Amino acid sequence: MQPIPPNYMAYDRAIVVFSPDGRLLQVEYARQMVKNGSTVVGIRLHNTVLLGAVKLRTPLAVSESYKKIYSVDNHIGLAWAGSFSDARNLADIARVKSQINRITYGEDISVSSLTKYICERKHLVTQYAGMRPYGVGLLIGGVNDDGAKLFETEPSGTMIEWKAHAIGKGAEKAKKVLSQGYKDNMGIEDGAKLLAKAIKAGEKNAASNDIEIISIKKNGIKKLSLGKKT
Repeated sequence: MQPIPPNYMAYDRAIVVFSPDGRLLQVEYARQMVKNGSTVVGIRLHNTVLLGAVKLRTPLAVSESYKKIYSVDNHIGLAWAGSFSDARNLADIARVKSQINRITYGEDISVSSLTKYICERKHLVTQYAGMRPYGVGLLIGGVNDDGAKLFETEPSGTMIEWKAHAIGKGAEKAKKVLSQGYKDNMGIEDGAKLLAKAIKAGEKNAASNDIEIISIKKNGIKKLSLGKKT
């Protein structure tokens, strides 16, 4: 995020006010919240998407109550960085949209359609005074008839498709690992190892047993254990 001159502070009072150089400062603040979040990584394989994050390790906290990865449907999952409450809200919205699609059309929603819907929601709240942008970035992965898909959504509502990607505070280091190690023909075991390596690069204190990884296929979502074949 670019430094904000003191005389620009009047332009960060409302989301709908552009600064003189064409910046929406509240959206930039929301992006910074994503950058402050713990690192999450996604990798697209031939017919599988892998999502990974570091598990919460807080004394006395029930780890299952704090999720970095959500199952949206049998064929779609998401991982987040930024605001926990915003992520939970968007995950619930995605689940409802997915179920409505199945009831209405009798088929699974496509990953791209669901991602566009979430991005439209994110974009909507940047257009009205009295609202704030969602302070969360999402990696949405899933598998449809047209293959495996991995998308990033950011607070502005921007949607980008990736082969492999990372968001959060360790994203730059994680992306370097991904760019060096990713191959189009990777299997699940090699993909999981690369994902774990990328997370460890972004989160210095993360051990293998601190990392949670799920594999998403067309017929279901499964948790993976590092070092075990799937």
